[in-house]
Amino acid sequence: MKILAAGDLHGDTRKAKQLAEKAEKEKADLVVLCGDITEIHESTENLIGPFVKKGKKVLLVPGNHETLATADFLAEMYDATNLHGYSIKIGNIGFFGCGLSNIGLFRLKEEEIYKVLQKGFQNVKNSKKTIMVTHMHPANTKSEFSGFKGSKSIRKAIEKFKPDIALFSHIHEAEGIEDKIGKTRVINVGIEGKIIEI
Repeated sequence: MKILAAGDLHGDTRKAKQLAEKAEKEKADLVVLCGDITEIHESTENLIGPFVKKGKKVLLVPGNHETLATADFLAEMYDATNLHGYSIKIGNIGFFGCGLSNIGLFRLKEEEIYKVLQKGFQNVKNSKKTIMVTHMHPANTKSEFSGFKGSKSIRKAIEKFKPDIALFSHIHEAEGIEDKIGKTRVINVGIEGKIIEI
C-alpha cells in the first residue's frame, strides 16, 4: 500500500489541489490528513473534494483548528473516514487515531487522548500492520525542537500499542522529521505531504 499523508492545510485549497495531484502522480492508494484541515471553520470547501475527484479514499482526524463536528461533517460529505476514536481496516492494515490536541482552541485532556487511542486500537490490534494517526506529536521526540512539548499520552499509546507507523503534523517547523519510538516509525508529515509505502 502507498499512502500520501499530510496535515496543516489550514484552509489552503490550492495546496489541497496540489496534494491531490501528487497522490494521483505517485499512484497513492490512500490519503491520510492529520488535522488542521480548515482554518477555524472559515471554509470547508475544496479541501477534501480534490482527493475524491482523483478517486482517492481519505482518512482524517481533526486538528486544534477545527471541531470534531467539522471533521465528522467533512467525512460524511466526502465519504471519508474520521479516525478520531475510530478505526478502519484496509486489507491487512489497521488504522486508528485521535485528533485535536492538548493545546489550542479545540483541545483534549491528556487522559482523554489516551482513552480515544485505546478505543480505536481495540478493533485493529490483530491487523498485520497498524498505523496510528494523530494531529499532535508525541512527547520526547525531535518535533519538540521548536519548544512545543508533545503529548505524553500519545507517546504512552505508541509504547503500549506498538503501531508500525505513527503519523502526525501540528508543528509546522518539524515537517518531514522522522523519529523512532521502539520499533515504531514516527513521522511529522507536514503540509507538503509524505509518501509512505507499507
